[in-house]
Amino acid sequence: MDDPLRVIAEQQGVFLRREAVACGYDDKTIARKRRAGTWYRVRHGAYCFGDVWATYTAEERHLALARAVLRTTPGPVVLSHSTALLLHGIAVWGADLTRVHVTRLDAGAARIERDVVHHVAVCPPHDVVEVAGLPVVTPTRAVIEAATVQSLESALVSADNALHLGLSTPSGLYETFGEMHHWPGSQKIHVMFNQMDGRVESVGESRSLFLFWRQGLPRPELQFEVYDENGCLVAVLDFVWHRERVFGEFDGKVKYGRLLRKGEDPGEAVFREKKREDQVRSITRYGCGRLVWRDLSFPRETGDRFRSLLGRAA
Repeated sequence: MDDPLRVIAEQQGVFLRREAVACGYDDKTIARKRRAGTWYRVRHGAYCFGDVWATYTAEERHLALARAVLRTTPGPVVLSHSTALLLHGIAVWGADLTRVHVTRLDAGAARIERDVVHHVAVCPPHDVVEVAGLPVVTPTRAVIEAATVQSLESALVSADNALHLGLSTPSGLYETFGEMHHWPGSQKIHVMFNQMDGRVESVGESRSLFLFWRQGLPRPELQFEVYDENGCLVAVLDFVWHRERVFGEFDGKVKYGRLLRKGEDPGEAVFREKKREDQVRSITRYGCGRLVWRDLSFPRETGDRFRSLLGRAA
């Protein structure tokens, strides 16, 4: 017979102390299971199984914590900000995943706890939806909310991805912002509107564009298609500067994983990508600049490298 607590955890994400007690466990047994790693305490009074917790990514642990918060927080609340973004499957970068964000629907006060941030705001019914059985603000509202408490770079990553996934629209974001523009931290959203682009396909590309902008480089054309003499599509380039005759590519490990064909190892994918680059060079006669994750951590040096490349090409 299935362990009833595992059934609860599978359905609810976590099980509560009172549910463990109802199954015959006392506090000493619960403490012993925690020390042994059999159970993991997600937050006070909420647990999951240690073998399951060990397999979770940082994002999955955040969502498990979100379920625990909902099950242990008195009063009606809705998941919001970066927590809502994760539930909608929208890319989140640079967010603090140790705290869940909720917006209170009652008269409760705004406050910050060890593992949860309580926001107070007007949240009309049309701004609340259900995802995986959980109350959560809409993708559009979540993008705007998260932008008020995160960096501009983080805000752009989520806005680009929400637009790319079709979960939001520029007009929807403008309209929602018009209702919330008085919020603290909303000034940066004007810049986000000017820079966001739904053609951006990855976190790395969003961050690369942010780097180009902050370093004063011209904005490239995105997702430029290159065809051979037979009209066959050879490549879709991440970035192209036509005047300077340069194209740019962001190379994350995920990219090669995505391009990996059945039975092909990563080395073969890299070699094939190099052949693709040579073919693009031959067709366009453009120079190439590549970025990897490490380059994004050194924006000045990377900006100087691309500034030199664009200057030489021009």
